[in-house]
Amino acid sequence: MIAGIRAFFKRKSLDSTSRSIITHLEKQIGTRITRPELFIRALRHRSYIIEHDLAATESYEQLEFLGDAVLDLIVSDIIFERYSNEDEGFMTQLRSKLVKGEHLAKLGGYLDLESIIQVGYRVKNQGIEQSKSVQADIFEAIIGALYKDAGYDKTYRFVSSLFDHHIDLDSLIASKDNYKSMLLEYAQANKMAIPEYEVIDESGPGHDKTFRVQVIVNGEICGQGVGKNKKKAEQLAAREALQKYFNLN
Repeated sequence: MIAGIRAFFKRKSLDSTSRSIITHLEKQIGTRITRPELFIRALRHRSYIIEHDLAATESYEQLEFLGDAVLDLIVSDIIFERYSNEDEGFMTQLRSKLVKGEHLAKLGGYLDLESIIQVGYRVKNQGIEQSKSVQADIFEAIIGALYKDAGYDKTYRFVSSLFDHHIDLDSLIASKDNYKSMLLEYAQANKMAIPEYEVIDESGPGHDKTFRVQVIVNGEICGQGVGKNKKKAEQLAAREALQKYFNLN
């Protein structure tokens, strides 16, 4: 009762735009939000807080940190329950695929985060709202906010439902896109040094950087990759090494 009254007054204290955002998120998440301030913070890009002279902690970044950990736990829990007959290596690879930025951005798209991300006026409509990496980060921040607001069980059900409706697990399991893991396994099987990855160049504005990474095996540069984040660039470098240097597909 008291919690409901507090939630009512918190909502009343919001401006009309923020109330509209919370209503939108409640429909998407399927549960009533009692701490709207968390979700508003989860949607704030750094450019917004700079322009409005807010503390650094008022952007989505802290909640993204929390959401990343919560999401890892939930995905691990889902995999453990659904694939209990598989070994740890299978579970680790599937979790890695499920929490990739491109999948999180896809889920963020289903929540229509692009329309409610809060960015600074001066950078509005310059691509931040459409950035896949930003959408993935904010999706994690939303998960962090939901966990703090509603607890683990509701957050688990929400994430599980998203995966059930929008991610084809069978196709994901069948896909072979963890090139770093494949390259590591190849190197170990052939008594080679563990592959090392180096960032050799990065360019672009802070919200939309591009990274160039090279992979070194036994002291030789075997491949390079370019991506919007280091993990993607590393995967592409490993793929090039497998295809061009080691003649593996």
